[in-house]
Amino acid sequence: MRTLLSALLACCSLSPALALGAPTTGLMAGTTAGPITGPAAGTAAGPAAGPAAGTSTGPTTAPRVGTTAGPTAKAVPESTARPATEPAASYRFVIIPKVVHPWFDLVHDGAKQAARMIEQQTGWPVTLDYQPPQKAEVAEQLRLLEQAIASNPDGIAMDLLDDQAEQASLALARRQGIPLVLFDSEPPAGMAVPYVGNDFCEQARLAASRLVTLLGGEGEVAIMLGVPTAVNHRIRAECHERVFQEHPGIKLVAKGIDHDDIDTAREQAKAIMAEHPRLRGWVSCDAGGVIGIAQALKEANLTGQVYNVGLDDLPETIQLIREGVVDSTYATKPHTQGYWSIITLWQAKLGAPLPMDIDTGIGIVTRDNAENYQGR
Repeated sequence: MRTLLSALLACCSLSPALALGAPTTGLMAGTTAGPITGPAAGTAAGPAAGPAAGTSTGPTTAPRVGTTAGPTAKAVPESTARPATEPAASYRFVIIPKVVHPWFDLVHDGAKQAARMIEQQTGWPVTLDYQPPQKAEVAEQLRLLEQAIASNPDGIAMDLLDDQAEQASLALARRQGIPLVLFDSEPPAGMAVPYVGNDFCEQARLAASRLVTLLGGEGEVAIMLGVPTAVNHRIRAECHERVFQEHPGIKLVAKGIDHDDIDTAREQAKAIMAEHPRLRGWVSCDAGGVIGIAQALKEANLTGQVYNVGLDDLPETIQLIREGVVDSTYATKPHTQGYWSIITLWQAKLGAPLPMDIDTGIGIVTRDNAENYQGR
C-alpha cells in the first residue's frame, strides 16, 4: 500500500509551466497535464506517461483574472476509511455524466489520463466504461446508474441530475461495497460521498457581480438555469439571485431552462429577449447556456448591447469572448475533475483514507487574457 501511494505522489509532481493559479491550502491537490489521446469508451486505456499533479501549501488567495486555482481537498480521518483490500489484477470504472456534451468529453479525457497513470504504476489494465445519457433526463441517468450497479464495477463516478431522486440507488451501491465519487456535483443530504468540483456559489457570485459592475448597478437581467434539479445548477441559480437582490437597481425579469442543451438555450434566450426588449444582461448556470445565449444575441444583432457573462471554458465560449459576444466566463476544470475522480476510486479500492471534497478551483477568462488562457 505505502509503495503504491508513494508511487502515486511521486508521479504527480507539478511542473512550473502548469502552475496556473495562486496557491491554495489543502491536504491533497493536483492539476493535470496537456491534452492526451485515449481509448474508446469501455476499452482499456493504453500505457502512457503519467499526468502532472501536485500539492500546494500556504495561504489561500482568490483566483486572479486569467488564472485558475489549483485543487484542494479535505480528507476524512484515517479511522473512517475502509480497511485495505487486496488490489485486483485489473480495474473497471464506470463514468456517468449528466448528458452527452463537449464539457463532459473533457471530463472523460481527464479520466483516461488517470487510467493510464494507474496502468503505468501498477501494470494492471484499467477499463473506463463511459455512459452518458443522450438527454439530461433523470430517469435515463437513473437507469444507467442501476445498470452500472448490477455490473459490480470497481467504482462509479457520477454527476447527478437529481440528488434526491438518485439517493436511494447511490445508497444501494454503497451497501454493495461499490466505491462512489461525484464530480461537478455534491452528495445528497446526509450522504458522505467524496466529490470533486468547485465552489458553485462562489463561481455564481463572481459572474453575477461582474454583470452588476458592467451594468453600473442598474438594469434588467435574466438567468439561464440549466437543469433545475441538478444540485450544482441549483446552487448557482440561487447565488446569482442573491447577488442581484443585493442591488436595488438590478431587476431579475426572466429565467430560462436549457437542460444543458445549446440549441434549447438559444431558443429560450430568443423568446425571453423578445418578451423583455429592455433586457441588458445574462448569466448562466451551465456550460451550454452561455453559447446558446451568444447565438441568440448574434441573430438579433444585439452584440455589444446585451451583456453575456458565462460559465465554463469550452473552446467555443473562449472564441465568443474574443469576438466580444461573451464578456467573460467563470470556469470549472473538467479535465482535472475527471482525473481526480478516477484517482479517488482507485484509492478507495486500495482502502486508503479518502478526501471528501476536492476543490478544483475557478478559472476567470476575459478579453484581456482569452488569447493565452489555459484551462484544464
